Amino acid sequence: MANSATEMLVGASSDFLRRFSPFNRMEPEALEFLSSRLTLAFHPRDAAILTPEMGPPRYFYIVQRGKVQARQTGGVAVTEYASLSLGPGEGFPIGAVSAQRPATNQYVAVEDCFCYQLDADDFLRLMQMSPVFHLHCTQYIASLLNQSRQQLQTTFAQRASEQQTMTTLLGQIVKGEPFVVAPETATRAALEKMHEARVGSVVITDDDKRPIGILTQSDILGRVLLAGFDLARPIREVMTTQPHQLSTTSSAYDAALAMATHGVRHLLVVDGEGRLKGVVSERDLFSLQRIGLGQIRASIEGAVDVPTLKHASRDIRQLALNLIAQGIGAEQLTQFISALNDALTRRIIDLSLDRFDLHGVEFVWLAFGSEGRHEQTLSTDQDNGILFPVAKGEDPETLRGRLLPFARSVNEDLAACGFPLCKGNIMASNPELCLTPEEWRQRFAKWIREPDPQALLNSTIFFDFRVIYGPERLGDQLRSWLNENTRNSTTFLRMMAANALDVAPPLGRIRDFVVADDGTIDLKIYGARLFVDAARILSLRVGVDSSSTVHRLRQAATKLGVSAEEVQAIIDGFHFIQLLRLRAQHLETEHDSPTDNRINPDTLNELDRRILKEAFRQARKLQLRLKMDYQL
Repeated sequence: MANSATEMLVGASSDFLRRFSPFNRMEPEALEFLSSRLTLAFHPRDAAILTPEMGPPRYFYIVQRGKVQARQTGGVAVTEYASLSLGPGEGFPIGAVSAQRPATNQYVAVEDCFCYQLDADDFLRLMQMSPVFHLHCTQYIASLLNQSRQQLQTTFAQRASEQQTMTTLLGQIVKGEPFVVAPETATRAALEKMHEARVGSVVITDDDKRPIGILTQSDILGRVLLAGFDLARPIREVMTTQPHQLSTTSSAYDAALAMATHGVRHLLVVDGEGRLKGVVSERDLFSLQRIGLGQIRASIEGAVDVPTLKHASRDIRQLALNLIAQGIGAEQLTQFISALNDALTRRIIDLSLDRFDLHGVEFVWLAFGSEGRHEQTLSTDQDNGILFPVAKGEDPETLRGRLLPFARSVNEDLAACGFPLCKGNIMASNPELCLTPEEWRQRFAKWIREPDPQALLNSTIFFDFRVIYGPERLGDQLRSWLNENTRNSTTFLRMMAANALDVAPPLGRIRDFVVADDGTIDLKIYGARLFVDAARILSLRVGVDSSSTVHRLRQAATKLGVSAEEVQAIIDGFHFIQLLRLRAQHLETEHDSPTDNRINPDTLNELDRRILKEAFRQARKLQLRLKMDYQL
């Protein structure tokens, strides 16, 4: 009877654990080992289950029923940032048991609860025997994110089985030997070989098979035929030098993004030593991706009117939604959306320039906010401006007067393509945002010098700028000036940090999440913004050139001595919140709809709820760093 009772208890433990990650993916022998060594303990309400004073924990705990609250202990008064609730299936304290050190948190039962206990020695044995459990304990959020991505892809399994996905590596796409010639080959001979081989491009390589140029069918008309080029001359004189290339380990997505960014239809694929392995064309990607990548690019580049671009804008949204279905990550998705939206904006600018006399006027079209950070989702309004240099003897007001009607035209055409006019008038057609480099510097300097609430708000928008159209050197010069003038402005950075801490992660002390009256969380205000604001402050403090949140975090972490594992966990949290925002936005949703960024956590599956909770914890960790750095 005793053995039978034990088997029943082990079976009940196994059945419970299989409902939660990572136990539902653990190896059978590891799960059996875990289940057979668990004991169940009762903890009445308000009982302290584990505290730092108890020394190195004797057990690893898994909540079976009820709620446990983890409260940070220590001298820093950060109560609002340092408590979280743990529910069924969640374990603690992973770090303390792994390192065999006292816990840094106090764990208290906030209601009557039962917890499974696993002896600390058995916990260490389990980590050794189970790669799944080891990964969970060492790369917690990354492990959960990978599961979520797999779960999402499973939902779209039928579509994925019908076609290769954009995650396919380029080394798997290129087939056969690439068509190459030497740089001294006569152009006529190269073209004849292209015709015989029925290929759309020829790659010019050196003696070590490293590419030095490319000539495509689309180049031949303008450079060879219409130019009357002597076909007896070597092909090096007519080739495109420094062709765009990617490694064999890059993905089809990377190739699509590069094509969209650089406006090319062919990419060279090279090995780790830079030797040519093949050529990937837009047609190759189109065969992988039935969404219409090639058609979108072609329709943008060849558009002669706004209605065509309006259709392309809708196609971009459809493409992004299908990529979500394939499991593409949030960082790649937002970059992809931004790259295609950039191409669309540049085409609108080109079409507008045909209608306005701006000959001899140099200018830069700047993007601010999420577009400036390469972080556009499917729902966004316009945030843009103009920077124009003034030559000696020129009148800034005269140049501004010529640029403003053009800017209004571009703003209106962007609105027609689904990017609403900014309600706050943060647009290039606003005379206050069509400025010379000196005027932009004066504007920025005033905000830094006098950081009142409006100045702080402005800095969160305008300091995230990048060049969409025009000479990038002008944007680089403004960025260098900004970094130089904010790095040592301690008062400004401290007030920015205080402003960033005004919004806390929506983690509940009793419930998992703090929600609005309608049961939802705004993931833009209470999620993405927390990471974006902290990354901006850290980047200004150490002088990072990038406007991207992820690049800012990585580069600032290196300069501040933060471990790669720690910063990656923070970035993973940011990416998951971005992914949830994208998944909540639909093709039919109007751009910048109030409900676009809201999710009801009760509608999420158990895995995604757990990742969201961990993502908010990472945001809180980032905010805690600001709080301690600036003694707030």
